[in-house]
Amino acid sequence: MNIDLHSYPPFSGKEIVGPKLLPQQGYSNENYIFYAEEKPYLLRKFKLEDRNRELEYRVQLLAYEKGIAAQPLILDLSKNLMVCEFLEGEHKTSLKKEDLARLATVLKKVHCLQTDAEVIPLETMFGSISDGLKEVFRVIETFPEEPVLCHNDPNPKNLIFSASGLKLIDWEFAGINDRYFDLAAVSVEFNLDLLDEAYFLASYFRMEGWEKEKLEAYKTVYKALCEQWFQDNT
Repeated sequence: MNIDLHSYPPFSGKEIVGPKLLPQQGYSNENYIFYAEEKPYLLRKFKLEDRNRELEYRVQLLAYEKGIAAQPLILDLSKNLMVCEFLEGEHKTSLKKEDLARLATVLKKVHCLQTDAEVIPLETMFGSISDGLKEVFRVIETFPEEPVLCHNDPNPKNLIFSASGLKLIDWEFAGINDRYFDLAAVSVEFNLDLLDEAYFLASYFRMEGWEKEKLEAYKTVYKALCEQWFQDNT
């Protein structure tokens, strides 16, 4: 990679090793690890240009300040890259009750972050909408809107568990959405059964109730978006 990391103030004059391509890669970025004075950092080279990277950086910075994300250090749109601290930890494909409670707490913190982004119009994100999906959106419209800042992609690869806590990575899809979208995504991605789903929702809502029909509708929307996304990017 032909990038002079010394040209960025955080790394000026520091001994740098790398960057080295990571074995696990996502669909939207090339991910590299490098070391500056033995501390690891993540360099993400953007592969897709249809993302609001400035919003991603701002949101990740807000989340870092709340202790739920890696510290973002550099956004260079001229070179299509972002650098942040490298998080050590593990990805989990199944969650125990304590994990579900931690995730509910982290999502609650995400949903309390404030940004000036526009609400994501979910219906316009589909190339075509089946009659069944139209009915799902009609169901959603019967419930009050609950727009908050959402991560929008809380899948197992974007959650890092460590002794110091749980943090989210890859904020490129972050934006204003109904909070049920993130909650539905977790239920789908981790294939939660009825008991675990209820425990997760109770951990999130605390003394509030929740709308099961609304959650099911958003689960359908999330699954449809994932199916379309993978069709378009494979």
